[in-house]
This record gives sequence, structure tokens and C-alpha cells, in this order.
Amino acid sequence: MKILVTGATGFLGNHFMDALCKRVDSADIRVLSLFNTPALDAHGVEVLVGTVTSESDVARAMEGITHVYHLAGFVSRKPEDAHLMFQVHVDGTRVVCQAAAAAGVKRMVMSSTSGTIAISERDDEWPDESSPPPMALITRWGYYTSKLYQEATARRFCGDKVELVMVNPSLLLGPGDERIGSTREVVSFLAGDVRVVPPGGINFVDARDVAAIIPVAMEKGRPGERYLLGGHNMTFAEYFDRMERLSKEYSPRVKLKGNWPWFAARAQSAIFKALGRTPPIEPAAADQAKYFWYFDGAKAREELGFAPREASATIFDTIEYVREVHLGNGAFKKKS
Repeated sequence: MKILVTGATGFLGNHFMDALCKRVDSADIRVLSLFNTPALDAHGVEVLVGTVTSESDVARAMEGITHVYHLAGFVSRKPEDAHLMFQVHVDGTRVVCQAAAAAGVKRMVMSSTSGTIAISERDDEWPDESSPPPMALITRWGYYTSKLYQEATARRFCGDKVELVMVNPSLLLGPGDERIGSTREVVSFLAGDVRVVPPGGINFVDARDVAAIIPVAMEKGRPGERYLLGGHNMTFAEYFDRMERLSKEYSPRVKLKGNWPWFAARAQSAIFKALGRTPPIEPAAADQAKYFWYFDGAKAREELGFAPREASATIFDTIEYVREVHLGNGAFKKKS
């Protein structure tokens, strides 16, 4: 087995490399990355600097490869970044799958998102892998649209030449989100910037648990199937209450219904941008938060043995990491 990994330096990718290198000899692992990192050097893997959107870079990286973990992605809620997400998710996936088929790769695991399936206006709808994509909702946001097209692209260009297994994790939490892609709302909450509770609900999962199950998906996942990887369905009110208890950061919050959180986020965003600051909550995030991102993760539990850790453990570790790394080296910790 000779393995190629894309997206090894992201939030999920860093945890995944830790998990993979415990199972596979590092000499059998090659990484295609925009840059090298001390963490990759410490793992002792082969690193090729390049991008998934370059046919020559990918062809070079695919030489001698038998198995591919395609985790490369770009997360943004900004409408102006939609074209960049399509380049990475759709064009990059086409290039990777075409090169894999040409190189005789046997099997590929690709990471997508639960958001291509699990979005609903109702809290009593828990979709599963067989549910149709809610197109009217997905196409509201560039990230989820690009990921839906990514899945279709992977199926088309892997075809019957490369066994394709897809994993669809929900919102990733836990330590290690250096770029604050998934944990921005946690940062905003601890900084005291979350004053409005939206009416919807989320599913979140620990990035470490997802990273650990992805190699299992390579071994046990059924070709052509996808697996929703989620931890816990919670309303945003429950989620913020849990964060409040675990962080001991108490602040008044107002529960708003309908489009009011979006209007509030737009107003706040305009003020912050006028001051030259990054808004704590993007309007697109507030728009998404009026929906329910719940789903049924039974398939991954039954076929892969996925068993995510308890919700409070994930939230607590996220809080500790954010405080230590992003909020001033523990400045927000309560003094005993």
C-alpha cells in the first residue's frame, strides 16, 4: 500500500495525519500540500509541494499510489469566496480523480460535509445517507453548493475505475483549529460577542473522532457509499448554554426567531467592517443558524463502528484550546 493524502495541514488533516501515522508506516505515506509544516516533518512522511488544481502536481504526486485520502478543502461563508471553493472542491476533485484513475489507484476516501444532506426547516427531520439533497437550501451558500458538486464530480470521474468512499462529517469542533475555520463561533462566544440565540440547531462532532474513523472507512467502507459522521444534535440555545456552563463565561443573550438573527448579524457586520475589524458573526452564518442541521448517523455506527465522544468533552476541549491559542494565552480563564 502506498498512500497519498491531500489536505493534510488543515484542522481535520492535522488530526488525521496523527491517526494515520499510528496505523501505517510513514515511509508509505506521501502528502500533496501547498506547503510543508513542522508537523509533517515530525511524521517523517514524503511531502510534495503543490496544489490539487494543478494537473502536473497531482500527476507527479499520484505516481506509484494505490490508495488516496482526499481531504483538501476550503471553508468560507463569504459569498465572494464561492469561486475559490469551486476551484478547490470541484476542479481539484476532478483533477485528483482523473489522475487516480489513470494511475491505477484502487481505492479513495473523500471528505465532504453533512451539509450536502442534512439541512431542514424542521427539528423533527433527521435525514440519513439515503435522503435527497435539499437543493433549495444548499444552493443558498457557496460552500455547500461546491461540496455537493464535488461529490457528483468524484462519482463521475472515479467511475468504475477507483473504489470511492465518501465521509460526511458535521461541524468539526475540538482542539487544533489554527485557522479558526470551524470554531469561529466558539471564539466569538468566549469573547462575549454572541448576544443573539438563533432558532435553529446544529450537529457537531469532534475532529479527533472523525480523523480516527477515516482510515476505518478506507478498510471497511462500501464502495460508492457515503457515511454521515456526527456527534450530537442540539438546538443553538442548548449549545450556548452548554458552552456557558463549561466556560463559566456568563453573558446575557436574546432569543430571536425567523430572520431577526440575520438582520442583527448584518447590522453588527456593517459596524465592525466600518471600524476595520472582522465581524464576530458573518451574516451567512446567522442565516444558516435558523435551520436545523440534524441527522441520523446510524449507518456509520453500524458499518464503521463510529463512536463519538460525549458532547461536553468536545466542547470543553474546544474552549480550552481557543482560550490558550486564540484569546491571549489563557487570559480569559477564571482565576481561582
